[in-house]
Amino acid sequence: MGCLFCEIIERKRPAKIVYEDAQVMAFDDIHPQAPVHTLIIPKKHIATNLDLQEEDLGLVGHLFQIANRIASEKGIAENGFRLVMNCNRDSGQTVFHVHLHLLGGRLMHWPPG
Repeated sequence: MGCLFCEIIERKRPAKIVYEDAQVMAFDDIHPQAPVHTLIIPKKHIATNLDLQEEDLGLVGHLFQIANRIASEKGIAENGFRLVMNCNRDSGQTVFHVHLHLLGGRLMHWPPG
């Protein structure tokens, strides 16, 4: 079976895309855990954080920049938001394509897990 997020990038699966450029795509999560729950993904397939290479460091920084931009656009930047990146099954990673969760629009609790 192929990668779900690669299929979204290739437009083989539907998604509510909120941002796209040459390196990344962002879309709303289909099972939101907060009023705002957007996934920001690289277009390059990288399975987990452990698979990131030195040449990917700029790409990871870009994911965070886009998350900040979307948080501002969705009106959650001022009150606060959470960015989460899971790595492997025990952390809750279910799609093995690096992705950043942008969560906000409600009070976040700690600890998260």
